[in-house]
Amino acid sequence: MKAIDRFQLSRIDQVGLVVRDLAAVILTFWERLGIGPWQIYTYGPPLVKEMTYRGRRQDYRMRVAFTMLGPLMLEVIEPTEGLSIYHEFLESGREGLHHVAMYVDDFEETVAALERLGYPVIQSGRGYGLQGDGAYAYLDTAADLGLILEVAQAPKVRMPPEAVFPPDI
Repeated sequence: MKAIDRFQLSRIDQVGLVVRDLAAVILTFWERLGIGPWQIYTYGPPLVKEMTYRGRRQDYRMRVAFTMLGPLMLEVIEPTEGLSIYHEFLESGREGLHHVAMYVDDFEETVAALERLGYPVIQSGRGYGLQGDGAYAYLDTAADLGLILEVAQAPKVRMPPEAVFPPDI
């Protein structure tokens, strides 16, 4: 019997939600569940230097909010401009759990290993760190996993957030 090629997913570092109203969602998380504080950014040009969507160069923009729940990062995304997998998700009538993500040291090799298993990159971005580093790629794992897998390489130094919610923390 031939061994099945596989990728060893050893952890999940982030859970990502796609929503229509980021402010309302993080307010609910804070007021009802005490989840926060949230760091809020706008991702897109000029912060994200290289962006792709469905295999071609494509700029898009989204508001994102991050908070930590123990060792797990919770990310809330509200798409604002351009074609993206986030818009596709909302246009399909869904809102909420969109992807899980893992942070890796060798971004290129990890993405290549997953592509060899038949999971193509459907959206990506690079260069959002203070030193022009940082990368993410979403792979089309929905047929097998029921959601998308994101692979990310954290920047050495992240840009300061545009806002923090709640603002008095």
